[in-house]
Amino acid sequence: MTYELRTYTATPGRMDALMERFRSVTIDLLTEHNMTSLGYWTPVDNTEVLIYLLQHDGDPKANWTAFGTDQRWIDAKAASEIDGSLTEKIEAVMLDATDLVPVLLKP
Repeated sequence: MTYELRTYTATPGRMDALMERFRSVTIDLLTEHNMTSLGYWTPVDNTEVLIYLLQHDGDPKANWTAFGTDQRWIDAKAASEIDGSLTEKIEAVMLDATDLVPVLLKP
């Protein structure tokens, strides 16, 4: 099982729109494309950053390709970004579980 830690830095003033897109479209599409959301956080000292952890069932590259070409995602992204991108920066780190993690996250 592969995990992915993603960090999104919102464009100034766009965090609410980014969160709404996750609530209304993104989370459901991630699930449909074999990515399970394990948690979403914002740093205490920077509410313009969204950090989340995904669990990939299957190949992460294939999952993201399917997600990115899903017409519902293409339409939602276009509609939500009429006034510009919701994010300034997106970082992703692929993770493998170790024997130090709780049972919940073990493969």
